[in-house]
Amino acid sequence: MNRPLLVTDCDEVLIHMVRHFRDWLDREHEIDFTLEGEPFIDSMRRRGEKNPVESEEVWRLLGKFFDTEMDSQKPIAGALESIAEIQRYADVVVLTNLADARNAARKMQLQRLGMEASVFTNQGPKGGALKRIVEEHGARRVVFVDDIAQHHASAKIEIPHVHRLHLCGEPKIAGHIQCAHVAGDAHARIDNWDQALPWILETLHSGD
Repeated sequence: MNRPLLVTDCDEVLIHMVRHFRDWLDREHEIDFTLEGEPFIDSMRRRGEKNPVESEEVWRLLGKFFDTEMDSQKPIAGALESIAEIQRYADVVVLTNLADARNAARKMQLQRLGMEASVFTNQGPKGGALKRIVEEHGARRVVFVDDIAQHHASAKIEIPHVHRLHLCGEPKIAGHIQCAHVAGDAHARIDNWDQALPWILETLHSGD
């Protein structure tokens, strides 16, 4: 019988991203990013300008960040240690919303941080990709962890028996994002790994 399965997002769950993106925008592009608002990306403005940076430019800058700055990303407190503990009892895969061309770079990034896991890249809502991963793996007990509410809503539709944990490990944005638990799309909302780890282990073992 296959081991239980944890499918986890990466940015703001395992490693910090927006704080490093903010610092890079300030240093290299003279863009202020206050990490506030909903959506928080609307708080990104070029110095001296009133209007937010256009969405097309935001996506271009995000792509450039991931192409050049992934080594700057630091782990979220307790994340990698928790993953190592979970891997004693369950299989772990990473489902990250990056272009497929960046899959190898993400896998190497995690390896440099000491984490070995399969990496799946995705664009858009994650429910379909999560369903394919779970069906291919064959696990009966599955936990999905992500920091973005729409991915939990998508997962609930596509594969409702999966247990869903909304976790945002970046305090500067955690209070500004929509909560999937409040919306009824996640089973729990926990924003730190000290509390998330026992919840995940208990869920993977009980399957309830």
